[in-house]
Amino acid sequence: MLTPEEVRRLSAEQRTELLRTLLAAEDLDPLEDPRNRRRRVLALVLLIACCVWLVPWTVVLAFTLPQHFTAGQWAVAWIGFDVGLTLAIAATAFAIWKRLQIAIFGQIVAGTLLICDAWFDVWLSWGSGEFPLSLITALVGELPLAALLFFGARQLVLLTVHALWVREGRIGPEPRLRQVRLFAADRPARRR
Repeated sequence: MLTPEEVRRLSAEQRTELLRTLLAAEDLDPLEDPRNRRRRVLALVLLIACCVWLVPWTVVLAFTLPQHFTAGQWAVAWIGFDVGLTLAIAATAFAIWKRLQIAIFGQIVAGTLLICDAWFDVWLSWGSGEFPLSLITALVGELPLAALLFFGARQLVLLTVHALWVREGRIGPEPRLRQVRLFAADRPARRR
């Protein structure tokens, strides 16, 4: 067994080779574990069932919702949404400041909430005096910020893939993001 001091004394090439050897010895795909397989199947069934349910439900709503109605607790709903949006953005800023991977999720959540905010602001102000301001706010503020957050999340994922690619001693071009598996079960060529 090597001690941390012995590992530090190894050259960069020796550490890379040691890492490659360790990875090859235990290159398991966690998704192949029977419990994780069941969870994955359950998640897929649940998500597909949600889609199957939401399609007809959306059609029913399109034909049955009233054109005009008064909603109780309107202010509470919007204030609560904006509080949630503020917390998502603040948590994302904190995660980025602390250099935490959770920043990726924060950026996706905050970007999604900004798109929802823009959608509801614009459509619920349609035909009112507030519509121009809602449209400008969406086009100049919310949607560009959402795009920036999604781009930032993508960049962080790409940086993570790059760091793992280099640290594992892999050669050749890095895979496109849409080709990266959850866990590296395939074995691309490694440096010799």
